[in-house]
Amino acid sequence: MADAADLAARLAVVDARMAYEIDVTAAARAVSEGRAVLVDTRRRHSWDHGHIAGAVHLPITALPDGTADLPRDRTLIVYGWGPGCNGATATARLLLAAGWDTRELLGGYEYWVRNGFATEAGGVVTRRTPDPLVTAEA
Repeated sequence: MADAADLAARLAVVDARMAYEIDVTAAARAVSEGRAVLVDTRRRHSWDHGHIAGAVHLPITALPDGTADLPRDRTLIVYGWGPGCNGATATARLLLAAGWDTRELLGGYEYWVRNGFATEAGGVVTRRTPDPLVTAEA
């Protein structure tokens, strides 16, 4: 059993993650309600391959200059490829340090797609059938 100081430290980490990370369902809701903007942090080739419909493209190489068109009145939800990619984390750190309200999308583009939310490639918006392993649908 953890002692009180260790427990407090662990709880602080969990609380910080809950305040910083956002899952795809909550992110989709925040965007649809106009409270957030999705920001794709991947390279141009990855963006062209497919991205979240309505997202803004802001690879880390475009920082700090690329923020001029980002809204200050909404949360920026940054994403990369998926759980194995930390590019969004690096971009989020830079945006947070510059004063932007920023959160990171859990699971990134991969889990957005797997949940059946809209993606875009070549000007065409599509939705895949949700993966039953990642959705609440039975």
